[in-house]
Amino acid sequence: MNVSATLNAFRLLRTPSLCLPHATISTFNDLPVPLSNAFGNVKADIRAVVLDKDNCFAVPKENVVYKPYMDKFNSLLTHYPPPHLLIVSNSAGTSSSDAFGTDASSLSSATGIPVLQHSTKKPGCGPQILQHFLTAPGSRVTSADQIAVIGDRLFTDVMLANLMGSWSVWVKDGAVESRNPFVSWERKLPERLRRSGLKARLPGSML
Repeated sequence: MNVSATLNAFRLLRTPSLCLPHATISTFNDLPVPLSNAFGNVKADIRAVVLDKDNCFAVPKENVVYKPYMDKFNSLLTHYPPPHLLIVSNSAGTSSSDAFGTDASSLSSATGIPVLQHSTKKPGCGPQILQHFLTAPGSRVTSADQIAVIGDRLFTDVMLANLMGSWSVWVKDGAVESRNPFVSWERKLPERLRRSGLKARLPGSML
């Protein structure tokens, strides 16, 4: 159970725009690189990237890059080499799902990218992510609005970005088609919220 997501869901009742992404793409292959070009007329100063794993650049439960996405993944890695690229998964690297760090180690070895070890799952691990980028040797990050979060879930990845005061890129369709009814409902939510007049909040200071 993702306690962090459950607790933060109450914030959505007050501020539904927390789950609205700043940019939407169909699959990882549609990602604009560099990411400063991803947000329409707004020129964002993106210096670091947070990557979700499952159904973002990898098939769920696999710790390797989905082969059709390899070229795009390498392009992203070229533009944002470590320490400016970090994988944050709610499976690999979490104390509840990966207590011994086996999946995190396997994923990091396969991708060449560090995997965040965290006890609080997304969307509640923003402070750890920001601390990582602010203190990593060689990092050029000085504020949260220089970070972009890429992921396939509104209530974890996109909400994480908004709570941090960072930019979000929502991967709407993912590597494989999901038959989960909740995911189908989630995909329709942004348009419904926008029709009601809501907009994604611009990055700024952490809530």
